[in-house]
Amino acid sequence: MTKLHAAISAVGSYVPEFVLTNALLETMVETNDEWITSRTGIKERRILKDKDKGTSYLAIQAAKDLIEKKQLDPHSIDLVLVATATPDLLVASTAAYVASEIGAINAFSYDLQAACSSFLYGMSTAAAYIEAGRYKKVLLIGADKMSSIIDYSDRATCIIFGDGAGAALFEPNNEGYGLQDEYLRSDGIGRNFLKMEAGGSLLPASIETVQNKQHHVYQDGKTVFKFAVSNMADAAAKIMERNALTKDQVDWLVPHQANNRIIDATAKRMEVDTSKVMNNIAKYGNTTSATLPLLLADYENQLKKGDKLVFAAFGGGFTWGSIYLTWAYDN
Repeated sequence: MTKLHAAISAVGSYVPEFVLTNALLETMVETNDEWITSRTGIKERRILKDKDKGTSYLAIQAAKDLIEKKQLDPHSIDLVLVATATPDLLVASTAAYVASEIGAINAFSYDLQAACSSFLYGMSTAAAYIEAGRYKKVLLIGADKMSSIIDYSDRATCIIFGDGAGAALFEPNNEGYGLQDEYLRSDGIGRNFLKMEAGGSLLPASIETVQNKQHHVYQDGKTVFKFAVSNMADAAAKIMERNALTKDQVDWLVPHQANNRIIDATAKRMEVDTSKVMNNIAKYGNTTSATLPLLLADYENQLKKGDKLVFAAFGGGFTWGSIYLTWAYDN
C-alpha cells in the first residue's frame, strides 16, 4: 500500500506597502546602512502602518492570494492554522477570525506559537492531520505584525524585524511527494534570551510595564546568535544524514530569515551551494512566522515537481528544527 504523504499544493503571500529602509532607520535610531547590512543582510522591511489592522489582516490577504491563484473553494478547507507570535488578541483565536473572513466556514481553526519556528512546527501539525486521513485540505498561514511589539528606539531589534504573511495549502499525495521527515527540538533555557516580558500571566500589563517598555521584544543578540548558528545548522545536517541526502541531491535550502550569517553557516554545514539557498532577507527582514512561506511564494516559479527542499528554523524559547519535503507540482 502506498504511503500517504502531505504535500504543499499551493502558496500565497502578502507584505504591506510601506517600506522601512535602512536610510529611514538612520533618522530614527543611531545606526547606518553599512552597519545593518554587514551584520544582518537586511536592506529594508515592510511595515503595516494602519493601527486598526493587526496580524489577522496580513494572514487574510495571504490566504486570499492563495485562494485566488489556486481557484480554491474556501468551503472545502478543513482546518486553518495560523502560526504567529503576534496574535490580534489574547484568548480569542486569530485563526478563527481569519477562517471566517476568508469564507472557510466548514473549517475549525487555531493558533500555533513557537516564535520563529512556528511555521516549521505548523508544517508538522498540518502533515500529521493529512497523513492520518482525517482531513484533506489544511491551510497553514504564517503571519506576524512584528512592528506592533518593536521598540523603534532600540537598535538591537528595530533593524531586524518586519511585517508579512505567507500561506501554504497541504493536501494528500499518493505519488510520494510531500513531507518526508522532520527533526524538531526545543529547550527552555532560551526563555530569558528572546522574549517580551510583560503582557502574559507572569507579568500582566500595568502602568509600570508600559512605562518600562516591557511590552516590546527583548533580545540578547550574542546568545541567540550563538544558539541559532549551531542548532539550525545541526538540525539541517541531521535531516540530511537521516535521509542519506548528499549536497548534490538537495535542490533548495529554505532557511528562516533571521540573519545572513546564520543562513550562510547553515548552508556551509550542509555543504550546499549558495545558488540553492532561498534568500529574501534583504527585502523583508525577519518576519518571524512568515519567513518560510514568503520564501516559497517568492521562489515558486523556480520550483519543480520532485525538488528536494530542506527547511530550517530557529526561534525564541528556544525552538528549532528541520524538515525534509519534496515539491509536488510544477508552477
